[in-house]
Amino acid sequence: MPKLLKQLLLGGLMTLTASFSLHSLAGDTLQRVVDFKVLKVGMSGNQPPLTMQNREGGLMGFDVDLAKALADAMKVQLEIVPMPFGNLMQALEDDKVDMVLSGLAITPERTEMVSFVGPYMMSGKSILTRNSVLAKMSGASEFNRNELKLLALSNSTSASFVRTVAPDAQLIEISSYDEGVDMIINGKADALVADMPICVLSVARFPDAGLTTLEEPLTVEPIGIAVSKDDPQFFNLVDNYLRAYEKTGILGKIREKWFENTSWVAALP
Repeated sequence: MPKLLKQLLLGGLMTLTASFSLHSLAGDTLQRVVDFKVLKVGMSGNQPPLTMQNREGGLMGFDVDLAKALADAMKVQLEIVPMPFGNLMQALEDDKVDMVLSGLAITPERTEMVSFVGPYMMSGKSILTRNSVLAKMSGASEFNRNELKLLALSNSTSASFVRTVAPDAQLIEISSYDEGVDMIINGKADALVADMPICVLSVARFPDAGLTTLEEPLTVEPIGIAVSKDDPQFFNLVDNYLRAYEKTGILGKIREKWFENTSWVAALP
């Protein structure tokens, strides 16, 4: 066999072997993102200031900007897949999305199902109410009264929180924060249990509704990005990007944009 032909065959074999090795190393999620050049991110679309709709119907918020940054770093297109918060974890398990980035608290129960990158921020439970007495409460056990109607997002840590600390209260699970805020304003419930940024924003958005919230959160919760536990390579990739954003100040700038500057409120419906 001519020497040149041998070299070509050997080179082709090495290329094929390298390609096969890379393919075999990549898990299903990473391979899907690489092959289709699309990062599918699951979000609720109604957890301001993390993810919310603007007047034009598009999504904006802290988590939206972070998702864009991750897709840009991967050099792929971003596809946000909005759905009710309670459906996000199942969508990840069913491979309908590549990650969940939607104000998702890191808990032991959720970590049995997925791997968490982060945390990328800290949050905590608070309440949104029109009741001045409730707004002055400092302990979670003070909400454990059977006459109280407490709202919480379905399948959220807020709902679990109510079941644990206020089992005697009437828990009403809702599909969106907009629904919950409307119920509080119209006197259909006593309080909405939610992450503190959402409560603070709701007070600012509806200044004439008599809404109020706690001065200090009832809990402290780490918020992370959920990815498949079966793809450590994809986890490692996202983790490296998130660490880089933290060290270079990119994450800090996104936080400042959505948590310290409220000019974006004008873009809400």
